[in-house]
Amino acid sequence: MSENHLDMLEESVSKPGFLRSFTVLILAGLLSISSAPVLAQAQGSGADPQVQEQDAAEEINKAPVDTPTGPGDIPESEEAITAGAALFKNNCQQCHAIGEVVVGPALQNVHQRRDVEWLKSFIRNSQKVIQSGDPYAVSLYNQFNKTQMPAFNFKDEQLLSILAYIKAESNVAPGNDQGVASPDSENKTLGEGEGAGATPGYITVILVVLGIVLVLVLIVLALVLAVLRRYLTQRTDLDVADKEIIDNRLSLKAVVTSKAFLFLLIFIFSAVVFKNVIDGLYSIGVQQGYMPTQPIAFSHKLHAGTYQIGCNYCHTGAYKAKSANIPSVNICMNCHNSIKTDSPEIKKLYAAQDNNAPIEWVRIHNLPDLAYFNHSQHTSVGGLECQTCHGPIQEMDVVYQYSKLTMGWCINCHRETEVRTEGNEYYDKLVKLHEVSTATGNMTVEDIGGLECSRCHY
Repeated sequence: MSENHLDMLEESVSKPGFLRSFTVLILAGLLSISSAPVLAQAQGSGADPQVQEQDAAEEINKAPVDTPTGPGDIPESEEAITAGAALFKNNCQQCHAIGEVVVGPALQNVHQRRDVEWLKSFIRNSQKVIQSGDPYAVSLYNQFNKTQMPAFNFKDEQLLSILAYIKAESNVAPGNDQGVASPDSENKTLGEGEGAGATPGYITVILVVLGIVLVLVLIVLALVLAVLRRYLTQRTDLDVADKEIIDNRLSLKAVVTSKAFLFLLIFIFSAVVFKNVIDGLYSIGVQQGYMPTQPIAFSHKLHAGTYQIGCNYCHTGAYKAKSANIPSVNICMNCHNSIKTDSPEIKKLYAAQDNNAPIEWVRIHNLPDLAYFNHSQHTSVGGLECQTCHGPIQEMDVVYQYSKLTMGWCINCHRETEVRTEGNEYYDKLVKLHEVSTATGNMTVEDIGGLECSRCHY
């Protein structure tokens, strides 16, 4: 650009109206950029959660034992602890926790308060021990509102594995000076710590700032173009072709009435209509996101999340039957005969029990009658978790259909899911044949007939 060009640009920029507007825009952009780090700071809030226990339960947990358990009575192997963890989760976790009171007393260091034989007898049949007049059992029964503990017909090795798990968890539970943080503190650290990463709010601020900068750049370019056009129109040494280029201005009417614009408009409209029609056809019968109102406001987030009650406790057929089963009133009353009895929602349970009527739960996950689905085949044989199909059920206050549950969705799962063959001799020969016939890739459900029509339709 020549010296005259610079002089004209300087003259235009020095005008008060331009300077005022442009300065305001620049300052707005700078203020937005400088405030972004401030908006991105994480704010910690809330006090540490406190575990509230009953005084009577605390006294029982600290009660002395006459015949302490010997160190060799409870196994310490990883296999025993793992087996005990599974048994505890499926049978005990709905009423007991290691470091806090749930329905029954906390089990932390229970192996130090009672000997192994006493614990075996109490787990197998607590009422028999209580009726025998055992002072400790009677005191425990009275302190926890005479809540009856179910009888468990466990073998000795199963009982010892449960005690092995409780002993292992007692050593690392909060309050044992092991330096192990509680789950709540871990979640707080992950969610609120400095290393949690960029938050969605911070990303939004960045995008807004970039948008403002882009607008400012476009404004500056438009101003520069206006200055150059003004300068060139004042020149007298331009030929006719150059003047036509300078005087050529975009006509909105000419653009709108042009054939190219009309074709583009019709094409876009037709594409949008066609896309909506196709999406509508594909969505027929798909109820993803379906979230009906239930007759009782039951929270999976509270029961399966906070209290970690296993799915199998309420849905008794999930691991051994075709259907998972909907819990009956008596399953709910196992706990709520003594828990939150004054709650308006729990009173609905009592009304159903008094009237000998089932709770009319609204079914959420519905497959068409032409499709066969077996829960146990997927959970027990396939080893799938409930969350694979039902989503983060432990985080839902109100349950909704998480997955599409369409034929294509199931087929894709069969194509991608590897068959769990370890410990199952039935699949040994199939694995060998698969390794011989296939150069790469593990054996999936598709390889064992998972895409055959008769598997789901017959």
